[in-house]
Amino acid sequence: MNPSILAAALAGLLLCATDATAGDFDAWPTHHTFADGTDLSASLNFAYDLNDFSGDRGYGTATTTLHDDDGMRRREFGAALKKKGVYDATVGMDFETNTWLDVALRVETKALFGQDMGRIRVGYFKTPVGFESNSASRAGSLMENAAASQAVFEGRRTGVEWSLARPDYAFSAAYFFGHDLQGDNPGTTAAARAFWLPLHGDARVLHLGVAASVENPHGNTDGRSIYTAPGARFRARPQAGLTDVRLVDSGKLMHVDRIDRAGLEALWIDGPWSLQGEYLIGSAQRDDGLRDFTAQGGYVTGSWLLTGESRPYSGGNVANVKPAKGFGAVELLARYGDLDLNDAGIAGGRQRDITFGANWYLTSHFKFQANYVHVLDEKRAAYSATDEVELRAQVQF
Repeated sequence: MNPSILAAALAGLLLCATDATAGDFDAWPTHHTFADGTDLSASLNFAYDLNDFSGDRGYGTATTTLHDDDGMRRREFGAALKKKGVYDATVGMDFETNTWLDVALRVETKALFGQDMGRIRVGYFKTPVGFESNSASRAGSLMENAAASQAVFEGRRTGVEWSLARPDYAFSAAYFFGHDLQGDNPGTTAAARAFWLPLHGDARVLHLGVAASVENPHGNTDGRSIYTAPGARFRARPQAGLTDVRLVDSGKLMHVDRIDRAGLEALWIDGPWSLQGEYLIGSAQRDDGLRDFTAQGGYVTGSWLLTGESRPYSGGNVANVKPAKGFGAVELLARYGDLDLNDAGIAGGRQRDITFGANWYLTSHFKFQANYVHVLDEKRAAYSATDEVELRAQVQF
């Protein structure tokens, strides 16, 4: 998409916003409720980004140079069938990356056994280590997840999960098996997550959590009977979603027997203020006398809603802000992130970055984001200091 077309589209949305209230936009008929209470809904998330780089722009080689770009970041479609207190089934796909999103069925045990013993989910869904990574892609406060989240998060896998939620705590345990729905990543993973809410009320939340998983990757034999031994890789983009360049990268780690992941997570919300942070660690246990490799990092993000709203919190996660005023909601943010991929004689590099962001939630369906990022990368004797300006226009329902 040409930038002039993007500018025209944004101007059109702004014009619509001045002629209609947020409530008009929120009344979109994207679901239908049947007489028995069953609800059928559709979902969409389109995001168009612009990435502009200055400074070192990477390490200066053909494969590590960052180039300005603009284009679609996400084209997500989904559908859900739900009956409150009984079940919910979801299916989704991102057509920009041709990858499946959640494809799962979740059932309430109270509907099955007459007593609330939690919920059971089967299908394809996110593994639990990574608070930020388990937020919906449409609900990101900053345009890209922190580098540590990118490097350590395992992704979606096929499996079964049991979860139990109470007003002041929740726990879940899951087992994943086989390939993902793209046919990659064979192996098994056992995982668990727990969080405690010592404070939870209207616009006031204190969330403290821990998650861990153990993955046993399997080797893979392709159609030509060529066997590839199990491996692992930890890497992250330099806070820009339109580039495939990774300035920090462990490379493919071979002869991996097990991958351990763990995370500590915290979220504090008090009216228009919030603070969120994580510490994440991923460790590849290797055979054949090879040294184990550990990736580690974290981030801290602060947020202030100038227009007085609060970040919505439910079920152990956050969502997009819902504007309380006709002109929308405005949010200012700052994040510091750190990812270290230097270990066991492997110079994967270290990335530290500072991000400043501004969000305009025009309605519950339209969001505009602007991020300025200063990224410092160090790998062996090479250094890179890059400045990035990023813009996003997003529509979702």
